[in-house]
Amino acid sequence: MNKTTTTHKTALITGASSGIGKALSYQFAQDGYHLVLAARSMVKMQDLADDLQQRFNVLVTVIGADLQTNEGAARLHTDIKARGIVLSALVNNAGYGGFGEFKDTSLDSEMAMMQLNMNSIVVLTKLFLPDLLAMQGKILNTASTAAFQPGPFMAVYYATKSFVLSFSEAIASELEDTGVTVTALCPGPTASGFQDKAELGNSALVKGKKLPTAEEVAALGYRAMQDGRRVYIPGFMNWVMAQSMRITPRNLATKVVKTLTRPVV
Repeated sequence: MNKTTTTHKTALITGASSGIGKALSYQFAQDGYHLVLAARSMVKMQDLADDLQQRFNVLVTVIGADLQTNEGAARLHTDIKARGIVLSALVNNAGYGGFGEFKDTSLDSEMAMMQLNMNSIVVLTKLFLPDLLAMQGKILNTASTAAFQPGPFMAVYYATKSFVLSFSEAIASELEDTGVTVTALCPGPTASGFQDKAELGNSALVKGKKLPTAEEVAALGYRAMQDGRRVYIPGFMNWVMAQSMRITPRNLATKVVKTLTRPVV
Protein backbone atom coordinates (compact mmCIF):
# COMPACT_ATOMS: atom_id res chain seq x y z
CA MET A 1 0.00 0.00 0.00
CA ASN A 2 1.33 3.43 -0.92
CA LYS A 3 1.91 5.78 1.95
CA THR A 4 -0.52 8.70 1.98
CA THR A 5 -0.79 11.51 4.46
CA THR A 6 -4.14 12.78 5.66
CA THR A 7 -5.09 15.36 8.24
CA HIS A 8 -8.84 14.79 7.89
CA LYS A 9 -10.32 14.18 11.32
CA THR A 10 -9.70 10.51 12.00
CA ALA A 11 -10.42 8.37 15.05
CA LEU A 12 -8.80 5.12 16.15
CA ILE A 13 -11.23 2.86 18.00
CA THR A 14 -9.89 -0.25 19.71
CA GLY A 15 -12.17 -3.14 20.50
CA ALA A 16 -14.34 -2.03 17.59
CA SER A 17 -15.74 -5.39 16.54
CA SER A 18 -18.63 -5.50 19.01
CA GLY A 19 -20.41 -3.86 21.94
CA ILE A 20 -19.68 -0.27 22.91
CA GLY A 21 -16.72 -0.06 20.51
CA LYS A 22 -18.89 -0.98 17.54
CA ALA A 23 -21.59 1.46 18.63
CA LEU A 24 -19.02 4.23 19.04
CA SER A 25 -17.89 3.59 15.46
CA TYR A 26 -21.33 4.61 14.24
CA GLN A 27 -21.28 7.74 16.40
CA PHE A 28 -17.97 8.89 14.96
CA ALA A 29 -18.83 7.96 11.38
CA GLN A 30 -22.14 9.80 11.33
CA ASP A 31 -20.26 12.84 12.61
CA GLY A 32 -17.91 12.69 9.61
CA TYR A 33 -14.83 11.07 11.13
CA HIS A 34 -12.72 8.72 9.07
CA LEU A 35 -12.00 5.64 11.16
CA VAL A 36 -9.30 3.16 12.00
CA LEU A 37 -10.89 0.08 13.54
CA ALA A 38 -8.64 -2.23 15.53
CA ALA A 39 -9.49 -5.57 17.10
CA ARG A 40 -8.67 -9.26 16.72
CA SER A 41 -11.84 -10.16 14.82
CA MET A 42 -11.06 -9.08 11.26
CA VAL A 43 -14.23 -10.54 9.74
CA LYS A 44 -16.56 -8.65 12.09
CA MET A 45 -14.60 -5.42 11.61
CA GLN A 46 -14.60 -5.67 7.84
CA ASP A 47 -18.38 -6.16 7.82
CA LEU A 48 -18.68 -3.12 10.08
CA ALA A 49 -16.32 -1.08 7.89
CA ASP A 50 -18.30 -1.89 4.75
CA ASP A 51 -21.52 -0.76 6.41
CA LEU A 52 -20.00 2.45 7.78
CA GLN A 53 -18.47 3.39 4.43
CA GLN A 54 -21.71 2.78 2.58
CA ARG A 55 -23.93 4.59 5.06
CA PHE A 56 -21.77 7.59 5.96
CA ASN A 57 -19.31 7.93 3.06
CA VAL A 58 -16.27 7.88 5.30
CA LEU A 59 -12.96 6.09 4.89
CA VAL A 60 -12.58 3.12 7.23
CA THR A 61 -9.27 1.31 7.70
CA VAL A 62 -9.36 -2.11 9.35
CA ILE A 63 -6.29 -3.35 11.22
CA GLY A 64 -5.98 -6.65 13.06
CA ALA A 65 -4.37 -6.04 16.45
CA ASP A 66 -3.85 -8.21 19.51
CA LEU A 67 -3.51 -5.71 22.32
CA GLN A 68 -3.25 -8.49 24.90
CA THR A 69 0.39 -8.99 23.89
CA ASN A 70 3.33 -6.86 25.02
CA GLU A 71 4.07 -5.65 21.49
CA GLY A 72 0.51 -5.29 20.21
CA ALA A 73 -0.07 -1.60 20.94
CA ALA A 74 3.30 -0.47 19.59
CA ARG A 75 2.78 -2.53 16.43
CA LEU A 76 -0.62 -0.94 15.91
CA HIS A 77 0.92 2.52 16.20
CA THR A 78 3.66 1.61 13.71
CA ASP A 79 1.10 0.25 11.24
CA ILE A 80 -1.06 3.37 11.43
CA LYS A 81 1.85 5.77 11.04
CA ALA A 82 3.17 3.76 8.08
CA ARG A 83 -0.14 4.48 6.34
CA GLY A 84 0.35 8.23 6.85
CA ILE A 85 -2.70 8.53 9.10
CA VAL A 86 -2.78 11.36 11.65
CA LEU A 87 -5.26 10.86 14.49
CA SER A 88 -7.50 13.54 15.88
CA ALA A 89 -9.27 11.17 18.27
CA LEU A 90 -8.14 8.10 20.20
CA VAL A 91 -10.72 5.74 21.69
CA ASN A 92 -9.18 3.23 24.08
CA ASN A 93 -12.16 0.92 24.33
CA ALA A 94 -10.73 -2.62 24.10
CA GLY A 95 -11.00 -4.55 27.33
CA TYR A 96 -12.56 -7.54 29.04
CA GLY A 97 -13.35 -8.88 32.49
CA GLY A 98 -13.53 -12.18 34.29
CA PHE A 99 -15.95 -13.45 36.92
CA GLY A 100 -15.10 -15.79 39.78
CA GLU A 101 -13.16 -16.10 42.99
CA PHE A 102 -9.55 -15.03 42.56
CA LYS A 103 -8.27 -18.36 43.90
CA ASP A 104 -10.04 -20.14 41.04
CA THR A 105 -9.48 -17.84 38.07
CA SER A 106 -6.85 -18.16 35.37
CA LEU A 107 -3.61 -16.28 35.95
CA ASP A 108 -2.85 -16.20 32.21
CA SER A 109 -6.24 -14.65 31.51
CA GLU A 110 -5.77 -12.04 34.22
CA MET A 111 -2.29 -11.07 33.03
CA ALA A 112 -3.66 -10.67 29.50
CA MET A 113 -6.54 -8.62 30.93
CA MET A 114 -4.11 -6.29 32.68
CA GLN A 115 -2.11 -5.91 29.47
CA LEU A 116 -5.23 -5.08 27.46
CA ASN A 117 -7.14 -2.99 29.98
CA MET A 118 -4.20 -0.93 31.26
CA ASN A 119 -0.87 -1.25 29.46
CA SER A 120 -2.23 -0.90 25.95
CA ILE A 121 -4.02 2.31 26.92
CA VAL A 122 -0.81 3.82 28.26
CA VAL A 123 1.21 2.80 25.19
CA LEU A 124 -1.32 4.03 22.63
CA THR A 125 -1.89 7.30 24.49
CA LYS A 126 1.84 7.92 24.79
CA LEU A 127 2.61 7.12 21.14
CA PHE A 128 -0.32 8.98 19.59
CA LEU A 129 -0.15 12.03 21.85
CA PRO A 130 2.02 14.02 19.39
CA ASP A 131 -0.73 13.62 16.77
CA LEU A 132 -3.43 14.59 19.22
CA LEU A 133 -1.52 17.64 20.42
CA ALA A 134 -1.00 18.80 16.85
CA MET A 135 -4.69 18.31 16.04
CA GLN A 136 -5.99 19.50 19.44
CA GLY A 137 -7.78 16.20 19.51
CA LYS A 138 -9.73 14.06 21.93
CA ILE A 139 -9.13 10.91 23.98
CA LEU A 140 -11.97 8.69 25.14
CA ASN A 141 -11.07 5.90 27.57
CA THR A 142 -13.70 3.31 28.43
CA ALA A 143 -13.55 2.77 32.17
CA SER A 144 -16.53 1.57 34.23
CA THR A 145 -18.51 2.20 37.39
CA ALA A 146 -16.27 -0.62 38.63
CA ALA A 147 -13.53 2.01 38.83
CA PHE A 148 -14.96 3.54 41.99
CA GLN A 149 -14.56 0.62 44.42
CA PRO A 150 -12.95 -2.80 44.90
CA GLY A 151 -14.82 -5.68 43.26
CA PRO A 152 -15.00 -9.08 44.92
CA PHE A 153 -15.51 -11.86 42.33
CA MET A 154 -14.00 -9.56 39.67
CA ALA A 155 -10.98 -8.36 41.63
CA VAL A 156 -8.54 -7.83 38.77
CA TYR A 157 -11.09 -6.29 36.41
CA TYR A 158 -12.24 -3.72 38.96
CA ALA A 159 -8.61 -2.85 39.71
CA THR A 160 -7.82 -2.31 36.02
CA LYS A 161 -10.76 0.07 35.63
CA SER A 162 -9.65 2.03 38.69
CA PHE A 163 -6.34 2.46 36.89
CA VAL A 164 -8.07 3.69 33.72
CA LEU A 165 -10.06 6.28 35.65
CA SER A 166 -7.08 7.55 37.65
CA PHE A 167 -4.83 7.70 34.59
CA SER A 168 -7.47 9.51 32.54
CA GLU A 169 -8.14 12.16 35.16
CA ALA A 170 -4.44 12.77 35.73
CA ILE A 171 -3.49 13.28 32.09
CA ALA A 172 -6.65 15.34 31.53
CA SER A 173 -5.31 17.74 34.14
CA GLU A 174 -1.85 17.80 32.54
CA LEU A 175 -3.32 18.50 29.11
CA GLU A 176 -5.96 21.05 30.11
CA ASP A 177 -4.18 24.00 28.43
CA THR A 178 -3.24 22.16 25.23
CA GLY A 179 -6.61 21.82 23.52
CA VAL A 180 -6.57 18.04 24.02
CA THR A 181 -9.38 16.69 26.19
CA VAL A 182 -9.51 13.32 27.97
CA THR A 183 -12.80 11.67 28.91
CA ALA A 184 -13.23 8.58 31.08
CA LEU A 185 -16.51 6.89 30.16
CA CYS A 186 -17.76 4.92 33.17
CA PRO A 187 -20.82 2.87 32.24
CA GLY A 188 -22.50 0.40 34.53
CA PRO A 189 -23.48 -3.08 33.30
CA THR A 190 -24.40 -2.81 29.63
CA ALA A 191 -26.07 -5.22 27.20
CA SER A 192 -23.07 -6.19 25.08
CA GLY A 193 -20.73 -9.10 24.47
CA PHE A 194 -18.87 -8.22 27.68
CA GLN A 195 -21.08 -10.40 29.89
CA ASP A 196 -20.49 -13.49 27.76
CA LYS A 197 -16.73 -12.95 27.67
CA ALA A 198 -16.63 -12.39 31.44
CA GLU A 199 -19.01 -15.34 32.12
CA LEU A 200 -21.22 -12.99 34.13
CA GLY A 201 -24.49 -14.73 33.35
CA ASN A 202 -24.86 -16.07 36.89
CA SER A 203 -23.83 -12.88 38.68
CA ALA A 204 -26.39 -10.89 40.67
CA LEU A 205 -24.96 -7.87 38.87
CA VAL A 206 -26.72 -8.72 35.62
CA LYS A 207 -28.94 -11.80 36.03
CA GLY A 208 -32.59 -10.97 35.39
CA LYS A 209 -31.93 -7.27 34.91
CA LYS A 210 -32.76 -5.00 31.99
CA LEU A 211 -29.52 -3.34 30.96
CA PRO A 212 -28.93 -0.26 28.79
CA THR A 213 -27.83 -1.04 25.26
CA ALA A 214 -24.34 -0.47 23.92
CA GLU A 215 -25.84 2.03 21.47
CA GLU A 216 -27.35 4.10 24.29
CA VAL A 217 -24.10 4.15 26.24
CA ALA A 218 -22.03 4.98 23.15
CA ALA A 219 -24.25 7.92 22.19
CA LEU A 220 -23.97 9.41 25.68
CA GLY A 221 -20.24 8.75 25.89
CA TYR A 222 -19.59 10.31 22.49
CA ARG A 223 -21.42 13.47 23.47
CA ALA A 224 -19.52 13.63 26.77
CA MET A 225 -16.24 13.37 24.84
CA GLN A 226 -17.25 16.13 22.44
CA ASP A 227 -18.20 18.30 25.41
CA GLY A 228 -14.78 17.69 26.97
CA ARG A 229 -16.10 16.12 30.17
CA ARG A 230 -13.39 14.40 32.21
CA VAL A 231 -15.56 11.73 33.81
CA TYR A 232 -18.95 10.67 32.55
CA ILE A 233 -21.22 8.09 34.20
CA PRO A 234 -24.29 7.21 32.10
CA GLY A 235 -27.47 6.71 34.11
CA PHE A 236 -28.61 8.56 37.24
CA MET A 237 -28.53 5.54 39.55
CA ASN A 238 -25.05 4.60 38.32
CA TRP A 239 -23.96 8.15 39.14
CA VAL A 240 -25.53 7.99 42.61
CA MET A 241 -23.86 4.66 43.37
CA ALA A 242 -20.46 5.90 42.20
CA GLN A 243 -20.71 9.06 44.29
CA SER A 244 -21.89 7.19 47.37
CA MET A 245 -18.81 5.01 47.26
CA ARG A 246 -16.64 8.10 47.78
CA ILE A 247 -18.05 8.59 51.28
CA THR A 248 -18.74 4.97 52.21
CA PRO A 249 -16.20 3.25 54.50
CA ARG A 250 -14.00 0.96 52.41
CA ASN A 251 -14.96 -2.23 54.24
CA LEU A 252 -18.65 -1.49 53.81
CA ALA A 253 -18.23 -0.57 50.14
CA THR A 254 -16.52 -3.90 49.49
CA LYS A 255 -19.31 -5.79 51.28
CA VAL A 256 -21.94 -3.99 49.19
CA VAL A 257 -20.17 -4.84 45.92
CA LYS A 258 -19.70 -8.44 47.06
CA THR A 259 -23.44 -8.73 47.61
CA LEU A 260 -24.30 -7.07 44.30
CA THR A 261 -21.85 -9.19 42.28
CA ARG A 262 -22.19 -12.57 44.02
CA PRO A 263 -22.96 -15.74 42.05
CA VAL A 264 -26.65 -16.64 42.05
CA VAL A 265 -28.38 -19.85 41.02
